[in-house]
Amino acid sequence: QVTLVESGGGLVQAGGSLRLSCAFSGRPVSARAMAWFRRAPGKERQFVATISWTSGSTQYADSVKGRFTISRSNAKNTLYLQMNSLNSEDSAVYYCAASESVAYPSQYSHQYEYWGLGTQVTVSS
Repeated sequence: QVTLVESGGGLVQAGGSLRLSCAFSGRPVSARAMAWFRRAPGKERQFVATISWTSGSTQYADSVKGRFTISRSNAKNTLYLQMNSLNSEDSAVYYCAASESVAYPSQYSHQYEYWGLGTQVTVSS
């Protein structure tokens, strides 16, 4: 069993920055993909960014490319999402996800078996 706990959300002005963290515990993450998704009110869950835990290779949604950076710390068992140049369209609940079935970066939510409860990000204009 893997447990994921997000933190770092909050209220920020447009143009500002936030760093989200996702601390996980459970079985060793020797070969996993991890990702961030988000869901805005009234909208479907949306892929944000993904990383291979072993290779470090990444993928981003077009809407965040160049503004967001996903990274991980093996020592701390933590996934991060650095978010810069935030705008109102980035307001959402952000979820961390982990996959045991794939080790490559994946933007497909059905490939992630474990999910955190989410952290709210609100960008004021």
